[in-house]
Amino acid sequence: MSANPVVYFIDDSATMREVIKIAFRRENIDIIACHDAGSAIGMMDETAPDVVISDVIMPEKDGYEVCQYIKQHPKMGQTPVILMSGVVNRSVAEKAFAVKADELIRKPFQPQDLIGRVRHLLYSKSSAKQELPLASPLAAQTAVAALSTIFQTPALARPLAKPSLAVIARNEARLPLAASAAQPLIEGAAAAPKPRVPRPPLPQLDAAKLRVEILRLQSQVKKLEAELRAEREYSHALEEHVKTLQEAE
Repeated sequence: MSANPVVYFIDDSATMREVIKIAFRRENIDIIACHDAGSAIGMMDETAPDVVISDVIMPEKDGYEVCQYIKQHPKMGQTPVILMSGVVNRSVAEKAFAVKADELIRKPFQPQDLIGRVRHLLYSKSSAKQELPLASPLAAQTAVAALSTIFQTPALARPLAKPSLAVIARNEARLPLAASAAQPLIEGAAAAPKPRVPRPPLPQLDAAKLRVEILRLQSQVKKLEAELRAEREYSHALEEHVKTLQEAE
């Protein structure tokens, strides 16, 4: 039985699986490449993973479900999980955070970058076992509280403290006679209600603003199309690279 760390790579792209297996060939790391989440989870019962790398978008079970399964597993709950996605935005990041993924990387990426991330997670995992076998309840609560604030909106500022009577008296002494005589401040007296100022109606979008918004959306569409073309070209280049390596062998 091999003493090397076991890394599961789950992706429905055969090209990606071959590239990763070739990239990790000389790293003293055993790669188990799976084409879907179901087959990967079935194999984990027999061969436990040290790190799991999963694509987000896959048929049947997606990468979020894989991560959630691992993190909730009684034996594999501490296994690091890396999620891969062709699009990384706030929504994707929030979902990855919700299932407690350790890292989120954007596709396409360089295989050496992935190797570096895997080695870092393996080192962190082994160091945690040796140096910190058990985390204190206070440390765990502090970590959870810190992580829970990542996507929260900032809290409202605290209201200003009410001035003391001495400060009020000094301010009253500086007021003009007419203003101070009109209504002096008395402790316990009800403050006069402020008149409500009606909010101005929201301006309606005119034709020029609508055209600007349409142009902005069209620009985003073109950007997404360019990213899709780049990913297809990257996949084609990987396929050619795999063919070259296979012919060389």
